[in-house]
Order: sequence, then structure tokens, then C-alpha cells
Amino acid sequence: ELPVGPAEVAEVQKLVDAGTLNDKLARQVFEGMLAGEGTPTEVIEKRGLALVSDDGALGAAVDRAIEANPDIAAKIRDGKVQAAGALIGQIMKEMRGQADAARVRELILEKLA
Repeated sequence: ELPVGPAEVAEVQKLVDAGTLNDKLARQVFEGMLAGEGTPTEVIEKRGLALVSDDGALGAAVDRAIEANPDIAAKIRDGKVQAAGALIGQIMKEMRGQADAARVRELILEKLA
């Protein structure tokens, strides 16, 4: 008697595949559907869950993270690319998990190359 059927699961998977949702946001969509908030699209709209992949918004968040963490930025400039994870984590926290992490990583590496 779950309010989530195969069609809804497939719709959420399509949204993940299309880059509209990440795994964390997809879980929140399922929670909303189980709570009776509607279809996946309705839950996304009601809760404002879509990923942010707009370069303007992401670029501003990247700039703030770099400015606030000059030591981490210096490590990345010195070739320690794995240090970008710390900045990505801060940006994801600032954007409530709704930033496109892959695009954030690209922007960080572009700005610090």
C-alpha cells in the first residue's frame, strides 16, 4: 500500500540521470512522495529540490569558498587537486546539497589553474 509505484521510481531515476537531482535530493523526493506530497515533479517544486547548475550561482559560491580558504586554494594551485574536495564540501553545505558537485569541481579547478 505504498504511494510510490514503479512509474514514480522510474521518473525519479530519469531525473537523476538527467542531472536534475542527485542521490541525496532523490531520497528527499521519495520521502515527500511517501508523505503524500504528490508526484516526483510536484515534490521537487514544493520543496525546491532541483540541483543548481547555473554557472553564475555556482561561480559566486566558488569565489566565496576560495576567498574564505586561501590555504586550500594554494594547495590546489600547487597541484594537490584532491584538496578541492574541501571546497566542494563547503559549497554543498552553503547550497543545502543542491549544487551540481561535478560542475563545482570543474569551476574550482578552472579558477585555480
